[in-house]
Amino acid sequence: MSQTVRMRPEGSDVPLSEAYDTALLDLDGVVYAGGSAIAHAVESLGAASRGGMHLAYVTNNALRTPDVVAEHLTELGIPTGASDVVTSAQAVARLISEQVPAGARVLVIGGEGLRVALRERGLVPVESADDDPVAVVQGYGGPQLPWGRFAEACYAIARGVPWFASNTDLTIPSARGIAPGNGAAVEVVRIATGAEPQVAGKPLPPMHRETILRTGAERPLVVGDRLDTDIEGAFNGGVDSLLVLTGVTDGAQLLAAPPQHRPTYVDADLRGLLTGQPEVVAAGGGFRCGGWTATAQEERLQLEGDGEALDGLRALCAAAWAAAGEGSCGLDGGKALARLGL
Repeated sequence: MSQTVRMRPEGSDVPLSEAYDTALLDLDGVVYAGGSAIAHAVESLGAASRGGMHLAYVTNNALRTPDVVAEHLTELGIPTGASDVVTSAQAVARLISEQVPAGARVLVIGGEGLRVALRERGLVPVESADDDPVAVVQGYGGPQLPWGRFAEACYAIARGVPWFASNTDLTIPSARGIAPGNGAAVEVVRIATGAEPQVAGKPLPPMHRETILRTGAERPLVVGDRLDTDIEGAFNGGVDSLLVLTGVTDGAQLLAAPPQHRPTYVDADLRGLLTGQPEVVAAGGGFRCGGWTATAQEERLQLEGDGEALDGLRALCAAAWAAAGEGSCGLDGGKALARLGL
């Protein structure tokens, strides 16, 4: 599917919660961090929901079941049902079910989220390569996943059994810092077998398809903090996106974003759902947003004016993305970002 190359963030005359019928929200770095709600998340989501926007929570973490995720969100003050949660385990289970017979055995290398999702699709989870599985599925199994589980995957794959992965995120945030994610575990099996898995999770199409099937969204807005999963997933799905700056993405990464990583909108946090978005306009060889004007010079991005820091960032995005075209902007934006405190 061809995509128009985005050259600037878009504006919106109405609150995003009115412009879109469903928010497809990432969790860690957007709604919560380290298990605790991010500032303004609970009240913003509550207001968006009361205004008629459907909220769905979309996660690449295949370990926890939708029931467990929904219970956690409800405890944080965001009333959520299991049907409002979509996981990469569900996406990969559907992908497998379309390629194997009903009732087939699937070797599980991961946690309970995968087992529940496979049973939902009428498949039978098994634990050993000697249980005659017709597929292998690998998902995040938590820090205590035994090394021997990777060996079971390798035994089955070596016998010609097709291999599936819920996602390939190399890292996962934890209360103590950044830990190896499912992608790191997938690399172990890839190195040992030389095989390549079919992958379902963000940013790939199977995850977006699963989300749309489960939510029925007609005008979805993807809301995330990661360019390479959330925003690229929206790009691949041909839908709009909102990047919030409460997670892993910083200003420099945003300015350097190639086309598939450029969000439709940029805001500080989930309060951005409740407001319109300022327009970024061409001005004097550069781009203006609010009181700021940004231009691309030979070696760096320049920023003039004053006002809201986010308006300056939006203007800088336009200058950087327009200069980069279909590539990644290599101009130095450090001084301009420093002016904004970003």
